[in-house]
Amino acid sequence: MVNTPDGPLIVQSDKTLLLEVDHPMAAECRQAIAPFAELERSPEHVHTYRLTPLGLWNARAAGHDAEQVVDALVRFSRYAVPHALLVDVADTMDRYGRLTLEQDPVHGLVLRTTDRAVLEEVTRSKKVAPMLGTRLDADTVQAFPSERGRLKQALLKVGWPAEDLAGYVDGEAHAIELAQDGWTLRDYQSLAVDGFWHGGSGVVVLPCGAGKTLVGAAAMARAGATTLILVTNTVSGRQWKDELVKRTSLTEDEIGEYSGEKKEIKPVTIATYQIMTTKRKGEYAHLELFGARDWGLVVYDEVHLLPAPVFRMTADLQSRRRLGLTATLVREDGREGDVFSLIGPKRYDAPWKDIEQQGYIAPADCTEVRVTMTDNERLLYATGEPEDRYKYAATAHTKIAVVKKLVERHSDDQVLVIGAYLDQLEELGEALDMPVIQGSTKNAERQRLFDLFRTKQIPGLVVSKVANFSIDLPEATVAIQCSGTFGSRQEEAQRLGRVLRPKPDGRTAHFYTVVSRDTVDAEYAAHRQRFLAEQGYAYTIVDADDVLSA
Repeated sequence: MVNTPDGPLIVQSDKTLLLEVDHPMAAECRQAIAPFAELERSPEHVHTYRLTPLGLWNARAAGHDAEQVVDALVRFSRYAVPHALLVDVADTMDRYGRLTLEQDPVHGLVLRTTDRAVLEEVTRSKKVAPMLGTRLDADTVQAFPSERGRLKQALLKVGWPAEDLAGYVDGEAHAIELAQDGWTLRDYQSLAVDGFWHGGSGVVVLPCGAGKTLVGAAAMARAGATTLILVTNTVSGRQWKDELVKRTSLTEDEIGEYSGEKKEIKPVTIATYQIMTTKRKGEYAHLELFGARDWGLVVYDEVHLLPAPVFRMTADLQSRRRLGLTATLVREDGREGDVFSLIGPKRYDAPWKDIEQQGYIAPADCTEVRVTMTDNERLLYATGEPEDRYKYAATAHTKIAVVKKLVERHSDDQVLVIGAYLDQLEELGEALDMPVIQGSTKNAERQRLFDLFRTKQIPGLVVSKVANFSIDLPEATVAIQCSGTFGSRQEEAQRLGRVLRPKPDGRTAHFYTVVSRDTVDAEYAAHRQRFLAEQGYAYTIVDADDVLSA
């Protein structure tokens, strides 16, 4: 395959890829490179991607080989691709799988290699060696079963990721079947389950609204075993329970809730991350839940939010099948490598625009509205401490009138107004005459307000970050975000996801970000938008005065 002289991509020797956004082949190119390249910057005309070892190893684990990656780079590149880069891509991808973890019938867990020099290298590593036992032969060394997860972490860090072929215990059997009345798995959901099951453990990446819960239900049916499901909050856990009762043979009595409110352990148990990371006298008080039953499957919902203590707990669960579900593998703490090592590599990834074209998520228009702060607001911002400036810019009172105008523009739609600061949320709730849901809102009250929103008895809600994740509000067609968690790309993806459930009338969803210009608010907004730009969503930038005068 030769390069295309007028192609949309420039491949550089420093492993950066420059994509010309307005090129006719840009969308096709973006889709081709998305499985292995990470978007770094996304200004108006040229987007910058980067090739990283972890990105290439995730692609390798998901079934993409070096030939496919090289072909995509060469096919779309405007200029000849640097030969050294192509060699490096092939060599990097070839590192995955030269070491394998396997179960030996005599010696138990072993680390094997197809390249003796690699095994010699890692056995001499001070971080790896303590997790290994007796050298059995030139290609094999015993590994301590209790160190299976930590060994994979250590091997990844020294640049030799091991493919885990050691298998899994079946766990306690429990019959789970998918209900057959009126629905079937979509093709991409079936592919996701197959990819996960074939790999044994790993992560499925699907857009918000694309049915990750159903993928989880199908994986549970495939396992036919007791299952522990970890979720972000109690409301999300109850949505999981409702879906499982509706979509599977499970009854309510077979599904337990393990949260701050209840402590039920049943064949299928749904626990919150919060309860699992609760400490008493310096100890994790609920750690015994992991050993409470002989779990056959552990499901991690919103795996990109997995708290650090749960990583440590998961290191001891490597003989259990583990399924991570997420809309984005991006982690703001940089621990994507731990997800790869401990939950498993990416097994399936569906581009958002592909799912949109199939009609399973709504098309969306993304608009950034830039407001000019008043002189007093600008002075407060300019004289503020650096750590306070984002709050001053993000909560500028000037934004209120713009939000009101946007809500009026969409008076026939169900609207979510989203923010991160409680004072701002209260001010918005009063100005818009909308109920406010924030962290201290009781679960029963949250559920009542969500139900009123779903049944269109109220036209809108003002919500904090508690609504970022795992809240099913298919009626929402407009989201207006006023402030966020600094430059969090994952939060941006989740917030757009709140309005991507397909609409019965096929209407387009609208996602607005109201930003104070000439401040860190605008800088963070640009960073937040990177992930969505990678998925093919373009932001239109408009001036607040144009919105107010419309």
